[in-house]
Amino acid sequence: MQAYHNIQLNDWLDRRPTVGDMLALCEENYHYLLKLVPELPRLEGNYRSCRPDHQDLHLAVLEQTPYTTLVRLTYEFRHDRDSELVADPDALLRVYHDARQVEVEDLRQQVLPVERLYEAPGLENKWRLNLFVAKWLAFCASQGHSFVPEVAEQADPVFDLG
Repeated sequence: MQAYHNIQLNDWLDRRPTVGDMLALCEENYHYLLKLVPELPRLEGNYRSCRPDHQDLHLAVLEQTPYTTLVRLTYEFRHDRDSELVADPDALLRVYHDARQVEVEDLRQQVLPVERLYEAPGLENKWRLNLFVAKWLAFCASQGHSFVPEVAEQADPVFDLG
């Protein structure tokens, strides 16, 4: 199943998106996020997934409602010993459990030049953000990251939500 998802994501890299493609991509994001966080509808708080020889992955469950969850997912970097932590990429994701979709609400990162989500052309901008997150989620899953309460560490909040 993992190979199918990687092939699908690679096929999407060079195409012009349609609304149907966008919905399928949001389903892929749901698949990858639930692989990382299988208990997501029941979690609250902040977690850290630690893997040897990989950057720690941080998850903050910001809001739980009966049908949706709002999460922030990020790596944190320190440029030198005395500098502040920098979150990059830093994704704010809305999870729709009933529709089995994940949509990027905000993405801060240094690699992909992005415009605001709802500026024209909106679908293409949202496509690029959701595709970036899909590739990142697949990468995190391939590294073995997981936010299972018995394995993931509860972490102090470290996110600047402003």
